[in-house]
Amino acid sequence: MTRRQPSHTHAHPAGAPGTDVARGAPCWVSLTARDLAASEKFYGTVLGWEFRSTTLGSRFAVALSDGRPVATIGGVAGDMQVAVVWTPFFAVPQADEATARIRERSATVALGPVSFASGRAVLAADRDGAVFGVWDGRLPGGWQSWHDRGPVVVRLHTRDAFESAIFYGGVLQWADDEADACTVGYEFDRAEVVVRTGGSVVARISSGAVEAAPDPLARPHWSVSFAVDDVPAAVERARELGATVVDAGEGAEGPWADVRDPEGGLFTVFARASHPEPPQ
Repeated sequence: MTRRQPSHTHAHPAGAPGTDVARGAPCWVSLTARDLAASEKFYGTVLGWEFRSTTLGSRFAVALSDGRPVATIGGVAGDMQVAVVWTPFFAVPQADEATARIRERSATVALGPVSFASGRAVLAADRDGAVFGVWDGRLPGGWQSWHDRGPVVVRLHTRDAFESAIFYGGVLQWADDEADACTVGYEFDRAEVVVRTGGSVVARISSGAVEAAPDPLARPHWSVSFAVDDVPAAVERARELGATVVDAGEGAEGPWADVRDPEGGLFTVFARASHPEPPQ
C-alpha cells in the first residue's frame, strides 16, 4: 500500500561543487505516465514504493524506495502527447549552457529549459535518438547517490559506445582531471564504457544498437533498472496488474526481467546488491 508524505528538497543545486552528486552524473529518473494514480498503484505494488508530493506540482509524485527518493512520476503524457517512458536525468550546473552544448553537437533539444520551483529541466535526444534529460536544481531531501548495485541503474544501449561517450562527455562535462566531475573508463570483460564517481560505477554504455531496427529495444535508448529483493515475485505482481514481461534471464549476479507496465513504460528489475546483465 502506498501513502503520501510531505515534500522537502535538498538544499544544494545538483552538480555544484561540494554536493553529493558529481557534475554530469545521473541524478534522477522520471516516468512520463498517463494516469498518476494508476501508476502509483502499479509501482507501489510491484516495487514496494511509497509516494510523496513534490514541488513540481499536483500531477507529479516522488517515489520512495526504503524511504529514499528514487524517481518521479508525472501524469502528463496525454497532455504533452508523448509516449509513456522512463527517462534518466543528469546533473548540470547550468541548464542553458548544457542546452547549448547539446545543440552544438548536432543533437536535439525536445523541451526546455523548463522552470520548476526546485530547478530547471531539459529533455533531449542524442545524435542516435536516445532520449535523456538534464537537471539544474535541487534534489529531493534524502536523496543519495546511486551506483551499479542500485537502487537505480541507468545504461545506454547505443550504436557506438565510444562515440556516445565522447558526446555525453562533452555535454555533461565528464573530466578525469576534475574532482567534481565524472570519470570515464572501459571494462574489457564486459566490453562497456563505464562512468564513475568516487570509484563507483553510476552509468554504463554498450555498443550494438541499430538505429533502424524494427524492435524499439534494439534501437539506441537509455534503459532504467530498479533493484528488488525478489525478481520472480516482482514479475508476478506486475503480471497480475496487467504488465507484460518482455524478456527475462539469469545473469552471473542474479535474475533480471524487462517489464512493460500497463501504460507501456519499459523498465527492468534486477536482484538487489547486484547489477543487471544486458538482455541477450
